[in-house]
Amino acid sequence: MGWCHERGEFLLVYEFMHNGSLDYNLFHGKSILSWEVSNVMLDTNFNTKLGDFGLARLVDHAQGRYTTGLAGTFGYMAPECIRTGKASKESDIFSFGVVALEIACGRRAVEPEMDERQVVLVPWVWELYGKESLVDPVDQRLCGDFDGKQIERLMIVGLWCAHPDHTLRPSIRQAMQVLNFEVGMPNLPMKMPVATYIYEPNSWICTTSEPSMTFSGANVGR
Repeated sequence: MGWCHERGEFLLVYEFMHNGSLDYNLFHGKSILSWEVSNVMLDTNFNTKLGDFGLARLVDHAQGRYTTGLAGTFGYMAPECIRTGKASKESDIFSFGVVALEIACGRRAVEPEMDERQVVLVPWVWELYGKESLVDPVDQRLCGDFDGKQIERLMIVGLWCAHPDHTLRPSIRQAMQVLNFEVGMPNLPMKMPVATYIYEPNSWICTTSEPSMTFSGANVGR
């Protein structure tokens, strides 16, 4: 509805969002039901609105419009942002993928108190995907009451969006086509690729240790 930047504060004004944030509904509320969940607001019908000022962005509030440092939340930040200090539409896609996995698994992107290999959500889910046990981390509060094909697509799209190599992530249109069963699912590597970033003057080049992906079914268009 509006925004304000006065007295050193940044404010966004929305209509009243009856159900609070996605974070509350996933991790604190009784409902089974950024791109980070605390920035996704839910109205009475659980329609969503994205809060905050972006998913991953370059800001320095003390310098006005000049951008000097990366702001974001660990677990939602794409690896290239940490290495290059630059946000992009691909880094936003990464954050979207993390939120998709959080919704499917009913847990946060980072859970420090969990077993070491389960602390960070994306590598853990990818490991289970490689073991063909993709449904194992699905939110236990669902008690198995979910559509297997839908949850599989949600989780594979989540991994696809969170691919370590930003050049191999989908556009949001591609992701939605898969989620809507309009095209086949991507065949991801069974082992999570390791991205290597090589600096060249005025650019960063990303390579991965795994071959690129293929698709089952129809081609996906951007």
